[in-house]
Amino acid sequence: MALRFATAGAAMALIAGAMPALAQQQAALPAAATAHPDQWPVLPMQLKQDPEVEARVAAILAKMSIEDKVGQLIQVDIASITPRDLETYKLGSILNGGNSAPNGDEFAPAPEWLKLFDAFYDASVKRSDGRPVVPVIWGTDAVHGANNIVGATLFPHNIGLGAMRDPALIKKIGAVTALETAATGIDWSFAPTVAVVQDDRWGRTYESYSEDPAIVASYAGQMVEGIQGTIGQDFMKPGHVISSVKHFLGDGGTGGHDQGDTRVSETVLRDVHAAGYMTALPAGALTVMPSFSSWNGEKMTGNKSLLTGVLKDRWGFQGFTIGDWNAHGQVTGCTNEDCAPAINAGLDMFMYSGPKWKELYANTLREAKAGTIPAARLDDAVRRILRVKVIAGTFDNGRPSARPMSGKFALLGAPEHRAIARQAVRESLVLLKNNGNVLPVKPGANILVAGRGADDIGQQAGGWSITWQGTDVTNKNFPNGQSIWSGIDAAARAAGGKATLAVDGAFTAKPDVAIVVFGETPYAEFTGDRPSLEYSPDDKSDLALLKKLKAAGVPTVAVFLSGRPMWVNPEMNAADAFVAAFLPGTEGGGVADLLIAGKNGRPVADFHGKLSFSWPKRIDQNVLNKRDPGYDPLFPIGFGMTYADHTTLGRLDETKPKVSAADQNALFVRGRVVGGARIGPSGAVVQTRTDRRGQEDSLRLAYSGAGSVAIEQATPIDLTRETNGDLSLIVEYRVTAAPAGTGTLDVADTAKTATVPLTGAMRVGDWTSVAVPLRCFANQGLTMGKVTKPFALTSSAALGVDVSTIRIGSATNAIACGGK
Repeated sequence: MALRFATAGAAMALIAGAMPALAQQQAALPAAATAHPDQWPVLPMQLKQDPEVEARVAAILAKMSIEDKVGQLIQVDIASITPRDLETYKLGSILNGGNSAPNGDEFAPAPEWLKLFDAFYDASVKRSDGRPVVPVIWGTDAVHGANNIVGATLFPHNIGLGAMRDPALIKKIGAVTALETAATGIDWSFAPTVAVVQDDRWGRTYESYSEDPAIVASYAGQMVEGIQGTIGQDFMKPGHVISSVKHFLGDGGTGGHDQGDTRVSETVLRDVHAAGYMTALPAGALTVMPSFSSWNGEKMTGNKSLLTGVLKDRWGFQGFTIGDWNAHGQVTGCTNEDCAPAINAGLDMFMYSGPKWKELYANTLREAKAGTIPAARLDDAVRRILRVKVIAGTFDNGRPSARPMSGKFALLGAPEHRAIARQAVRESLVLLKNNGNVLPVKPGANILVAGRGADDIGQQAGGWSITWQGTDVTNKNFPNGQSIWSGIDAAARAAGGKATLAVDGAFTAKPDVAIVVFGETPYAEFTGDRPSLEYSPDDKSDLALLKKLKAAGVPTVAVFLSGRPMWVNPEMNAADAFVAAFLPGTEGGGVADLLIAGKNGRPVADFHGKLSFSWPKRIDQNVLNKRDPGYDPLFPIGFGMTYADHTTLGRLDETKPKVSAADQNALFVRGRVVGGARIGPSGAVVQTRTDRRGQEDSLRLAYSGAGSVAIEQATPIDLTRETNGDLSLIVEYRVTAAPAGTGTLDVADTAKTATVPLTGAMRVGDWTSVAVPLRCFANQGLTMGKVTKPFALTSSAALGVDVSTIRIGSATNAIACGGK
């Protein structure tokens, strides 16, 4: 125990010593993205090589064929592979990607997950050739609880946890997440994320604990110990799973662009962005996930100076590195199916999704046999994978269903777990405004609860909640959850009052107080990238609701759900009290614990949360970090009121400079193309304007014969990440005149055009939408990194169609690539 605290203290001392360098973020950049390991600290690693483990690994490795070794280097998404495949291909791992689940059912009950893992496991250990049996392991994104499993406890996302300033509670959250994950047999969690986000426009901001590296460092090691257990105590004992610290390195510095380029000096990369690793690795993290992003132009998945030079050689990391979703395909000289450079740089296991994983295997095997991947590098990667499997008990624990915690589905959403989540909610909310002491709501009050987020567990949970994007869910999909409305209703009744739910804020008898719950709708990864931090620039209905209540003289409390700080000056002016709730997860009752006073006149708890991100004063403050020159936030990092504070917030400036608010995933919206592109007809088609939601916000296309209407980019655009993310080209349209021939949806690169038939979707009727997976075009050989025409609607004969929106997005009802 003393050793554990001593080493943790040493790691934190490294962070503290580096703090002065944070002011140097504008330092000159190096000429190349090459790290200098001798300029990085030596970490106090607790996980040392164990002679017994190493002997066992060596014995297994010595008997493995080169085919089996290559298999260990590959992890495949369960949507792309069957258990029977593992009888022939002895792969190292499988995973469930964001939208992958047993039988393709994202709402599959927990027993189905365990049943499927048994099937994969059984196939992986089935062999009769005398070669070593190496069981497969299953990885999952358990990023705020076992969030893929219906009924699991979902905690606040990391941005809210950062506001708690409670490392001990972080460890408990990690332990609960591991235990509920283990109940399904799954043995590997892709968590924690230790990004130090510097631009809150990034769609993964909510996955970060803080803009402050010291806060991230204080949490990272504790979360790893919660997930894996503590070295020398319960490390990798039953109920714990493998952790994966991510995304190495600099993922939070990409200027608000997912999978972008972190343009900083090596000093900043080390002192800011590496902070979490300096506690997570000494705590014994067994895997590390390289980032999709680049450092000064070089993809992290292929950066040998960092993956090998710093992580493995300088820091002495003994585990293995696992790629992100087809991220290796973005490395220079690579495709998704062929990437020796990533392995040679220090990647140990590919993460692959798609139907061509056997090509990846064949190409990697060929390169291993030819020496393109040196034998020593191959053996090092496999040795690391085997080491982790031995430490994790993979060879000894048997079938997933036979493991000590497997099948104990009562652990999912267990009362004691929900109590921890509710505590986390209470500690994570930040009180930003409380004019007139409208909070806490007095006992016996008549409370109006309004807003679209009030009775929506999915919205309060955010992305990575059952589904990848957190969309297409209802409250019934969270059987062990409670909406914020439900929590307020229960608290109001317990205090002798009553609460009424009216999403639109309508009332007959004037309420004593209104609580309006609103905010961002769920998103994940790059679909959450935003061009500015203005809240809801195109839909001001939430602001209108707040103003309506204010005009009626109703004291109003705003509960704001968001994955980042946002410019909400107008909304804050329209409310008497304002609470930053971030994304609190499934325990909505924790919100009521702070807002509603009991019969004794006191709420269950006072506000505790302090901002872990700076809150913008102006709409153009996209980069706002406490050590920036001219730092001028509305609320600084560390701000958070309690009921002992009686500060009145004055009226905020609502001046709005012209900032583009275009959806970065939109191609055509509100009657215009986005990003300097042009849209126009060719052939026998006339293009005019028509109205759908607003004046001339849609196109009217009248084909009298063969023709096409296309969006043409001024310069090619890169849709690689969107294709890898299994997004679709989505078109909102209505057919006004039935097609006399065939119709296709086309996408083109600099050299060729790929088409998907749409005739079956061209039926006269009301407004509807069609979604075509981008992989349909990629599978035809299109270079998705050089798209010149992201949309073309082509008809061979007469057709009438109106088009209102064209965008890239996630879709659950996408058509098959054949157009069926």
